[in-house]
Amino acid sequence: MRRPILAANWKMNLGRTDEALAFVRRIRYPLSEIEAADRVLCPPFTVLASVAEALAPTSITVGAQNMHFEEKGAHTGEVSAGMLAGLCRFVILGHSERRAAGGVHETDAAIHRKVQAALAKGLIPIVCVGENLAQMEAGETQAWVSGQVASAFEGLSAAHAAGCVIAYEPIWAIGTGRAATPADANRVIALAIRGPLAERFGEDVAQGVRVQYGGSVTVDNIAEFMAMPEIDGALVGGASLKPDYVDLVRRAAEAAGSR
Repeated sequence: MRRPILAANWKMNLGRTDEALAFVRRIRYPLSEIEAADRVLCPPFTVLASVAEALAPTSITVGAQNMHFEEKGAHTGEVSAGMLAGLCRFVILGHSERRAAGGVHETDAAIHRKVQAALAKGLIPIVCVGENLAQMEAGETQAWVSGQVASAFEGLSAAHAAGCVIAYEPIWAIGTGRAATPADANRVIALAIRGPLAERFGEDVAQGVRVQYGGSVTVDNIAEFMAMPEIDGALVGGASLKPDYVDLVRRAAEAAGSR
């Protein structure tokens, strides 16, 4: 059975040390008591070290929200995998807010290079994939998501692939209050994510990779998603900034344990 993993993506919030630590101190001990799931907090770079230090006495880990594929050089404002190594365990790669036109137009090729760079430094990538509204309505979800998975994992060994986490995030559901149905998300993960992984690395790897759902996840709907056999956790945005995020993680762990 795959171990559940809940990751909190704070995005561009709680970026001052005082506010970040106040929130962490409020949730860290009740959150650390939920031992049936891996818990990851992904704060902005400005407070990554402070949050990591505050969580050191607990079993909660930290992750970065992005990184560059180059190790060093003339890349103003960027952070490399080497800079993150030893500071955090996970790194979110290919989030739709960075892939989209309003972001920095990250391409599949760039995300592939980031995955390789992260693994080379011992970081665990959380690779985000997902379709936009037009693609979903045109029936292109499976082809689009499968292509993103194939590109991100191109050239990886089976061992490296098995250690990654994938987040299925339908772009039309992020921050909109409109979530995919649990059954729809479960089907996409089975066909468009585990399917391509099985073709490339074998069924054992495909069934071992943990896949999260992301997109308007709340305390009220998390148990429905976690009841699905293909969903191993969630990449949580806005709901992770509230004190009841602890309840969300608890409900997720309980639902996963009862299926």
